[in-house]
Amino acid sequence: MSMTAAVKDELSRHVVTKTCCRKAEISAMLRFAGGLHIIGGRIVIEAELDTAAAARRLRQAIADLYSQTPQVLVMSGGGLRRGSRYIVRVAQDGEALARQTGLIDHRGRPVRGLPPRVVNGSICDSEAAWRGAFLAHGSLTEPGRSSSMEVTCPGQEAALALVGAARRLGVQSKARDVRGVDRVVIRDGDAIGVMLTRLGATDAFMAWEERRMRREVRATANRLANFDDANLRRSVEAAVQAGSRVERALEILADEVPDHLAEAGRLRLTHKEASLEELGQKADPPMTKDAVAGRIRRLLAMADKRASDLGIPNTEAALTADMLDQ
Repeated sequence: MSMTAAVKDELSRHVVTKTCCRKAEISAMLRFAGGLHIIGGRIVIEAELDTAAAARRLRQAIADLYSQTPQVLVMSGGGLRRGSRYIVRVAQDGEALARQTGLIDHRGRPVRGLPPRVVNGSICDSEAAWRGAFLAHGSLTEPGRSSSMEVTCPGQEAALALVGAARRLGVQSKARDVRGVDRVVIRDGDAIGVMLTRLGATDAFMAWEERRMRREVRATANRLANFDDANLRRSVEAAVQAGSRVERALEILADEVPDHLAEAGRLRLTHKEASLEELGQKADPPMTKDAVAGRIRRLLAMADKRASDLGIPNTEAALTADMLDQ
């Protein structure tokens, strides 16, 4: 089950007892999932939903609070829409229901945003409005770099009303126009968690948070692995370059090189890709990596000075173009 389906399934089963909250949820579902139609001179309300559970919830709520029994029509998927769609339809006394739910004002004009009693209502009304809007046209993507919780809105006014409701819940959201479609989007992972909990989708939130943490742990492990690989690669490249310079230094100094420096140089030549710490462990007696580095550094400095006195190429002349590019 996708995250969107999991959230909608849980919200469809979420129990709400307060009448004001149930009315706010109905208003939001009808506003975000439906529209008003004039058929035969009468107002008909239709709400198109993508889950049977949400359609049953809306139908039951309208029957309980407004004493009307809507029809539920099932439209089979086809074309771009693969899944079935569920139409909750109120034809008889549609105008009365539209007035009661705030879809039209007292003058019979359509309300473009959310009803004033929902916008100016309590915190629970804001939660109910978001719950209804998400059941109508919400989606939740998998946690990750581009994770988001969003609701497709019927217009800019409805989008701004939903942003205001989220702000009252302490959640930052943004209204965006994406290819001519108004959407309200929440992208911050913590904010998504707060909103899911507020709406009543606690199980879905736990599942989403678990996936989020698993992705973060995996991403951290990958970053550390890449960091270690890069460090190892740089260490090997530096060791190879040092080996070439040491070989040139021993040629320049010949028999004049001190024994302790010659020993460090021979270790470097014998184990060209080993780290300084590994070279120290192979010495007899063992040395610290700082001691090995110091001896090799003095060997190169002595050879470079000798090359300068003789007017010949120094140790860096042993480095090829490929080594310098690395």
